[in-house]
Amino acid sequence: MTIGIYLHVPFCKVRCAYCDFNTYAGLEGLMPNYVEALAVEIQQVGQAASRADLGRLEASSVFFGGGTPSLLPTVQLARILGDLRRTFTLTDDCEISLEANPGTVELEELAALRALGVNRLSFGVQSAQPSELQLLDRLHTYEQAVQAVTWARQAGFDNLNLDLIYGIMGQTLGGWQDTLHQALDLAPEHLSLYALTLESGTPMQARVAAGTLPVPDPDAAADMYEWAREELARLGYRHYEISNWARDDGGVPGAAPSRACRHNLSVWRLEPYLGLGAGAHGAVHGLRYANVRHPAAYIERIQSGGAAPFPLSAAADETWPVDPGTERRERMMLGLRLVEEGVDEAAYQARFGSSLADDFGPTLTSLEHLGLVERQAGRVRLTHRAHLLGNQVFVHFV
Repeated sequence: MTIGIYLHVPFCKVRCAYCDFNTYAGLEGLMPNYVEALAVEIQQVGQAASRADLGRLEASSVFFGGGTPSLLPTVQLARILGDLRRTFTLTDDCEISLEANPGTVELEELAALRALGVNRLSFGVQSAQPSELQLLDRLHTYEQAVQAVTWARQAGFDNLNLDLIYGIMGQTLGGWQDTLHQALDLAPEHLSLYALTLESGTPMQARVAAGTLPVPDPDAAADMYEWAREELARLGYRHYEISNWARDDGGVPGAAPSRACRHNLSVWRLEPYLGLGAGAHGAVHGLRYANVRHPAAYIERIQSGGAAPFPLSAAADETWPVDPGTERRERMMLGLRLVEEGVDEAAYQARFGSSLADDFGPTLTSLEHLGLVERQAGRVRLTHRAHLLGNQVFVHFV
């Protein structure tokens, strides 16, 4: 069985004002024990696969997410990758991605990462405007982002993603255009563009609720998205997922762009992946699961826990069996995020033994009449205008 592997590194220097991810500032002292626990969890899951007669699993993608994985010393990342290679078979072309924040990397560290086999970096740039970076509580400057990209190229990385945020309070269309153009000057292979959202429990949401910050303007955010979509298409980037654009160096007809994030593609295609680390989620064999969230609790669980059935480890905190109907609905919600690929009708029938018409005929007909989905060449996809209205489509498959 071929899988993806997600590893969560929950440490940050500062928790950003808008962030609701499972991240913690000020706990860097836990990092050595955390890495040891990750090594044990890798072994636990590998042993569970053997007990389930699955043999040695093959991984086509490895993704270090966070948090800020680039805060881990290179020797600790080497330890994790070594344990992964001892436990699983990484394919020859395995995509190994690592998220990094500008200001947390140096040339020597990046060169060491490349030598370890990391072949894709995702930089959390977010903005080129100093005032916006300050509002978001980002510690880096845009000049540091430029330096990080320069060093990454010198270290041999030829697959870089830049994360950018639009729809920030006070952001103008001109300011957003300047940010995107400055990012494009760095010639990234991939761009992820996210609208600012107010997540419950975040400092930014509290400031908006208190009236010290204005509510983000959804109409302005929509204008920014539509302009970026047109500009990136003009410059040769393929819009393959609602929030993601990539270069295509392969040019294979009908395939995703060659610089698309392979790991995320597997998730959107509802393919199996393991989640390792504090708060990590995974989905394998009709089961979704999540590990305990706090890194100290995660370390304790791994140190004191015993064997668990595949795909779980001693850190597993919640599990959700996925029945056939739920799996079909998830396939639609996730597949429709892929704005080029959509959901292939023949592949759907081969996987589930029923057709889209059988399972969702009236729903799809209604969405077609509303101009939100279209059927072309055996695929169901969001229409161009529905890229901004995806949630109004996805709710029909909940």
